[in-house]
Amino acid sequence: MAAMALISLGASAQHAVGGLTLQPQVGLSLATVTKTDDTSLKAGLMAGAELEYQVTDMLGLAAGVNYSMQGTARDHTDNLNLDYVNIPLRAKVYVAPGFSINGGIQLGFMASAKVDGKDWSDVYDKTFDLSLPIGASYEYQNIVFDARYNFGLTGVSGNKLMDDQKNSVLQFTVGYRFDL
Repeated sequence: MAAMALISLGASAQHAVGGLTLQPQVGLSLATVTKTDDTSLKAGLMAGAELEYQVTDMLGLAAGVNYSMQGTARDHTDNLNLDYVNIPLRAKVYVAPGFSINGGIQLGFMASAKVDGKDWSDVYDKTFDLSLPIGASYEYQNIVFDARYNFGLTGVSGNKLMDDQKNSVLQFTVGYRFDL
């Protein structure tokens, strides 16, 4: 009982209705490109910040900007490195103190496309990426743990043979929420 009481005291309640918070975050991005042969998850860095407006006790609206290393690991050749600047726009529904499920839309802008350090932006030439992020977050004493999956909606290449290849990204981050 005592342990449960301590856990519930440490878990932050939602922030004040009408309140605004800033959350810098850093984490791991596990990415692949769908419909590609001999590929596996590629690990990379994800870092950025998010603003959240607390609409009601149960609903927050968040907008952020982050840098995400994406692409895919190739089993027999060099890795495909697709780096993006992403702008996630998410609704967060608080289902328990400090715990939210969330979803929305993410706009992505390709910063670079490389294989073995060489520029491949002529092949991976779609500079805009649209995806649907869904996930969950848990806040404990202003430290926020977040896990989300980004379903790619747009292809990463304008090449007709590769048009159905889309980003598929799993992200795990940790951040700290500051009240503004």
